[in-house]
Amino acid sequence: MRGHWQDWVAVAAGTAAVVSWSWHGMVGPAMAALFVLGVLTVFSGFLSVTHSGVFATEAAMVGLGVLMFLIPWLLDFTANPAAAWTSWVLGAAIALAGVARAVAAGIPTPHRAVPH
Repeated sequence: MRGHWQDWVAVAAGTAAVVSWSWHGMVGPAMAALFVLGVLTVFSGFLSVTHSGVFATEAAMVGLGVLMFLIPWLLDFTANPAAAWTSWVLGAAIALAGVARAVAAGIPTPHRAVPH
């Protein structure tokens, strides 16, 4: 499994979101949301690694990253700085990795002409 660095950044950030309850101590629906978003991000990252060039996986990463970034306000856990900052940093990393991967995938590469 090779993949691109952007895919592995998303997988690592998603894994960090899954286990983030261990350092911020948040429980309840907000923790469940971070857990689910982390699992979906890891899944999307592995899909992007195994199916390189499928735009839907990059779009999913961007969407999941933006949602993870917004979730502290949507679920009102900005009063827990450790959880909020975890969500903001990981969400930004995931969204930026998805955008970088989509841009990299959209840049045409020169092909050599094959003589017939």
